[in-house]
Amino acid sequence: MATVPLIQDHDASTEVQAVFDDIRATRGSDFINNFWRALAHDPELLRATWDRLKVVMGPGTLDPLVKEMIYIAVSTANGCSYCIHSHTAAAEAKGMTPEQHGELLSVIGMASTTNALVTGLQVPVDSAFEKDGA
Repeated sequence: MATVPLIQDHDASTEVQAVFDDIRATRGSDFINNFWRALAHDPELLRATWDRLKVVMGPGTLDPLVKEMIYIAVSTANGCSYCIHSHTAAAEAKGMTPEQHGELLSVIGMASTTNALVTGLQVPVDSAFEKDGA
C-alpha cells in the first residue's frame, strides 16, 4: 500500500495533468503508472523527475533495451521491486527475450557475489584499472 493516495486524473491539478498528458504522448499510451501518480503530490518533483527521465531514457548512444536492462540491474541492487517489475515489462516491450532476461539475472547475481567478496576482502584496485592521473 502506498504511503500517499495515488492522484487520479479527476483530482489532478492543471500542472499535474500537463505532465500526465506528456507521459501519455511520449509513451503512446493512456496508462499512467502508480509511480507518477504518487509523485503527483509534488508537482515540481513530478515534472523534474519526468523531464530528467525523458532525457536519460530517451535517444542516446545506448540502445533503449540496454538502458532498460541496466535499470533492472540497478533496481535489483537497490532492492526496488516496483522498478524491477516496471523496467522488466519495458525491456520485454523493447524485445528482451527470456534468454536475455536469464543471462541478465546471471550477470546481476555474479556481480553481486564478486562485489560482496571484493568489498569484504577490501582488495585494492589494480593500477592497470585506474585512469591516468587518478
